[in-house]
Amino acid sequence: MVTDVTKKPKGSAPIAAPPRKINVPKFAEARASELQSLQCIVENRLSNDYKSQRNKRRRTTSFNDQIARKGHRRKRQKLGRVDKANVESRLKKDDITQLPRHVRRRYELKSNPENGFCTSGGGTKRLRTHVWHAKRFSMTKLWSYHLPLGLQGRGKGSRALLRKLKQGVLAHDASYYSAVQLEGPEDSLISILRTVLVPSPIEVTHPRNHDDSVLSGTTYGTAMLHQVGAPVSQAIAPVTYMWRPAFQENITDLGVSDEKIILDVDLCDKSERMDCSSSFRHLWVWIHASAFEEGYANLKLACQKELEKRGISINCSSLEGQLAKLELIGSGTFRLLQKILHPVRSISENHWQLRKHVTTEENHVSQNTEPSILKNEEHFSCRAMLSLTVKDPRDLPVKKTVVPIEPISTKALSDAQETSCKELADLGGMLEKNKDFGDNQSDVDDLWYATTRGLKPPVEDSVLSMEKHRKRMVKFCLDDMNFGEANSSKVQCSRSCPILLLKNDLKESTMGWSIILPLSWVKAFWIPLVSNGAHAIGLREKQWIASDTGIPFFPQDFPDCKAYSRFMAAKAAECDQKEELCPPSVRNLRVPILPPWRIVHNTFNKEISNMETLDLSAREDLTNANSLSNSCPGNSKISNFDSENAFDGTVARTGCMLTTLLDETKTGRLLLFPYAADGKARISKFIKGEIMLDTRHKSSIIYDRKLYFIRVHLQPFKEGFFEEGAVICAPHPSDISLWTLSSVKSEVGLKLSESAMRSYFKENSSGEWGMQIPDDSVGRESHRWPIGFVTSACVQGSKRLAAEGFCEAVLLSHLREEQWKEMPVNQRRSEIYILVRNLRSVAYRLALASIVLEYQQNDTEFL
Repeated sequence: MVTDVTKKPKGSAPIAAPPRKINVPKFAEARASELQSLQCIVENRLSNDYKSQRNKRRRTTSFNDQIARKGHRRKRQKLGRVDKANVESRLKKDDITQLPRHVRRRYELKSNPENGFCTSGGGTKRLRTHVWHAKRFSMTKLWSYHLPLGLQGRGKGSRALLRKLKQGVLAHDASYYSAVQLEGPEDSLISILRTVLVPSPIEVTHPRNHDDSVLSGTTYGTAMLHQVGAPVSQAIAPVTYMWRPAFQENITDLGVSDEKIILDVDLCDKSERMDCSSSFRHLWVWIHASAFEEGYANLKLACQKELEKRGISINCSSLEGQLAKLELIGSGTFRLLQKILHPVRSISENHWQLRKHVTTEENHVSQNTEPSILKNEEHFSCRAMLSLTVKDPRDLPVKKTVVPIEPISTKALSDAQETSCKELADLGGMLEKNKDFGDNQSDVDDLWYATTRGLKPPVEDSVLSMEKHRKRMVKFCLDDMNFGEANSSKVQCSRSCPILLLKNDLKESTMGWSIILPLSWVKAFWIPLVSNGAHAIGLREKQWIASDTGIPFFPQDFPDCKAYSRFMAAKAAECDQKEELCPPSVRNLRVPILPPWRIVHNTFNKEISNMETLDLSAREDLTNANSLSNSCPGNSKISNFDSENAFDGTVARTGCMLTTLLDETKTGRLLLFPYAADGKARISKFIKGEIMLDTRHKSSIIYDRKLYFIRVHLQPFKEGFFEEGAVICAPHPSDISLWTLSSVKSEVGLKLSESAMRSYFKENSSGEWGMQIPDDSVGRESHRWPIGFVTSACVQGSKRLAAEGFCEAVLLSHLREEQWKEMPVNQRRSEIYILVRNLRSVAYRLALASIVLEYQQNDTEFL
C-alpha cells in the first residue's frame, strides 16, 4: 500500500522545515564514515595513484603567462581592469580614444539602445544580431549595412537548405527593411496610394468599402512603388503596406474624451461606418534598404502634392531604427511560434473582443488574444495581420501549457455582435479603473501606439540570469546575498513586447511568417528562435528559396528599378577587381555582369523589318525611335548609356498592364493571355484547335521605343543549368527538332564556335556592351537573336532546376505564334520553346518558358 507522505497524521507533531543554511563542517562530521568508505573505493580502483595519465592531459601550457605575454600584462595593469560600468563612465568623457578599440567595439555592439543602429566610422550600420552572425556567417557590405551573406564556405549547400525548408524552420533577420509612417485622413491617404502604387489595390478603387480586409487592417497588401508624375513612371521597389486597424484607431483615445466614446459607439452601425471615410488613420509602408531613401523621398513628394491639391497636411515620417523584422520560413514555423509567443492577459484583451462586429467567425478566432490564439494555423487566412503583446521569450517556462478553447459557433458570434456596442460604451469606465497600471501601461498597448509613446527595451540578460539563479537557490533552500545588486537597472525596462504577426503569402508547400517588433527586442527573440530549432540563413540562402519557389527576389529580379542597376554595377566592379588580382593567363572571359538589355532592340528591329504588312511611315518612326541600336551586321555600338537606368523598357507585372499592351496592337492578335482576362480558357481553345490561327500574315502592331518585358519561368527541356546573366534567344523551328524529335536527335546539339562566343558581346572604350554578329556564313547560321536575360539562376539542389528571366513580350508572342503554326494541334503546349546560353558557354540549351501573368493575376509578390 502506498501512503501519501504529504498528509500529516492526526495528533503528530508538525514536520520541521529544512534549514535555510547548511553548516559544512558539521555536515562533514555527520557523514564521515560514508566519505571514508568512498575514499577507500576510489583508492582501490586507482591503485592509490591519483595522478592523471600524461596522454590524457589537456595541453594548456602554451597559455601560461610567460615572457611573450608580459607586454600585454603590463598594458592591462596600466589601463586597469575595464568593466562595463567603467567603460560607460569613460565613454561619457572626452578620453574615449584612450580605451582600446576592441573594448570600445565590444561595448558598442553588445549594448542595446532603444533606437538606432550601431554604426562604424564609415557610417555602415550593423544589425542587432551582428555579433551572432559575424561569428558564423560571411559578412558583406550592402546598402549601407553589414549583412550576413551566407554560411562560411564556397557558397554551396543548397540541397541541405531545401531539405531543412521542408522539414524545419529557417530564420532571417530582415531588419534592413524600414517603414515609412503616413498619418492623416483616410481619403487623403487613399489618394496618395493611388498615385504611387501599382497595381491600384481593391480598397483604393472602392474607398467606401470598409469591409475590405486590407483597409480594415485585418490583412496587408503588396504592390510596386512608382514615382509620382508620369502615367507610366519609373518603378522604385516592391513594398508591403498595412493599415492600422480602424477599431484600434478609435480605441486608442478612449477614456480621454466622452465624444470619442460616442463616436465609437456610432461605428457599430454599418451604414454610418461606411460614411466615416475621412477618419484619422495610420499607414505603414515597408521598403527595402536599397531603395528606402528613394521611396521615402517619393512618398514625401506625394504628400506635398496632396497638400497643394486639397490643402490637407499628411504627416510622413521615417521609422528607420525603431522597428525590426524577423522572417521565418518552413513547415515547422507555426509550431515554433507556439513555443515562443505567449500572449499576455491585459485590458487590450477587451479591445480585441470588441472587434467581433467587423470580423467573420474565422477572423474573430484569429484576432483573439487568449493563450490558445496560436492553436490552429488554418484559422489564419493568407496575408493575415495580428497585433499581439507577448511575454519575453527568454523568461518563459520550460513547457508551455495551452488552454483549450471551444470552437465559436455562429449563434454565439451573433450574440456577441449584439452586445459589442454595450461593451464599447463601458470600455471608457474600465480604462478609468485601470489607471493603476502607471508605467506598465505600455506593456499592454499595441505596436502602433507604442511607436508614438516610446518603445521600452527588454530586461538585460544579466538580470534574467540572476533571477533564474535566485530561483534555483530558493529551490535548494539556499540564500543568495548578491541578488539585490544585480536586479537594479537605470533604464526602465519591460517584460512584455508588442508585436505584429504576419502570415506571408508564399507557395502552398512553403509556409512563412514574419514578426515585426521593436528594434531593441531583436536579440531577445532571435536567441530563443535559434535555440528552439530555427536555422539561420543569409542573403544567399534567401535567394535560393525565392528561386526554388518561383518568387521574385529584390533587387535581382527587378531590372526596371534603379536599385537593380546600382546593385549590378557594384557587383561588376567587385568582379573586375578580383580579376585584376589574377595573372592574365588565368583570367576568365570578360562578360557583362549587368545584362545589356538594350541589345533586345536589335532583335525587335529585325522582327519589325520582316513584317510584310507594316506601314512604311510607321517603319520610319520605329527606325528613328530605335536609333539607339542598328540592325546592320557587325554594328555593336549603343549610345546614351546611363548606369542609373540601364534598363530601357517597362516590365508588365499586372494583368491590367498586359491587357494595355494588347490594346495597343492594331488587330489585338498577340498570343498573350492575361490571367485577369480568363487566360486559361482562351489558351486552351488555341491549343485544342477550337480557334484557328491565321497563317497568312503576322500581326502588325503600333509600338513605341519602350520595350515591354514580362517575367517567365525557365525549365530545362531535358538537361542544362542556367546561370545568372545567361542570354535567352529565339530558336528556329529546326532547332526545336534537335531535342524533341528522336529521328533527328543530335548529340552535339546547337553550338557556337569559340570565336563567335567570345565576340558575341563586345565592350568598347566607354564601357558599353553591345552585340556583334559574325561576318562569316558559318557563324551567322549558329547565331540566335536575344529576346531577354536570366536574372536568377537555377538552384543546384532543387528538383525543379527552374530559373527566372525576363523576355520581350511582343517577341515572345511571335515565337508562340510561329511554333503553334508549325506544330500539329496535339503537340501544342502553353509553354514556349526558347534557347538559353550561358555567357561563357558555346552550347545552346532548349528550355520551356512559362509566362507568370498567365497563371496569376499580379506578379507583385516578393520574398
